[in-house]
Amino acid sequence: MSEIDSIVTQTLLSHAGVQKVPSPKLDLFIRRAFLNAEECAGIVARIDAQRRPSTVSDFNGDTAFRTSETCDLDGADPLVSAVNDRIIALTGLDTLHGEPMQGQRYAVGQEFKAHTDYFEPDGVDYDTYCSVAGQRTWTVMIYLNEPGAGGATRFKAIDKMVQPETGKLLAWNNRRPDDTPNPSTLHHGMKVRAGTKYVITKWFRERRWG
Repeated sequence: MSEIDSIVTQTLLSHAGVQKVPSPKLDLFIRRAFLNAEECAGIVARIDAQRRPSTVSDFNGDTAFRTSETCDLDGADPLVSAVNDRIIALTGLDTLHGEPMQGQRYAVGQEFKAHTDYFEPDGVDYDTYCSVAGQRTWTVMIYLNEPGAGGATRFKAIDKMVQPETGKLLAWNNRRPDDTPNPSTLHHGMKVRAGTKYVITKWFRERRWG
């Protein structure tokens, strides 16, 4: 594990309520009630106001691969900025390496099939996405509500199913200890079967964003 990843792991575990999922295959952390219901509702309203169809970096020909909607959250918005600052404080990650925060909305039947957050080194768009800021390192995701049914996040390699819960945060390292991409981070945003699911996603890079 790199020195930076070691520091992030230690920082996460230094906070009350943070749990590390026991697995040698990936570093995955959970913190329940990271945001309160009022904060979550505020972000949900922003997502609803500015959502657009979600996209994928390497189109694989499956038009149903990612069917959610996405909102590019405004970093100058006081609520968005406050949430971002709390993510940085919880993880110890460098705010300058963070991508702008996004929100996602999943209606009934929508999903994000099994995927990894890093960019495939042999992918057609790898240079386009990684030439400046480098590869994605850590992912932080926060559930903003609890849909009526479905919408769990499944980490297939470790057979771990995480259920949506208002304010619950997940953080995971997209790399192996040798800093190569970790395929065990493969995860599936499963279909919502009733209601609507909202999440925040924030990714971090090897170098400064922008």
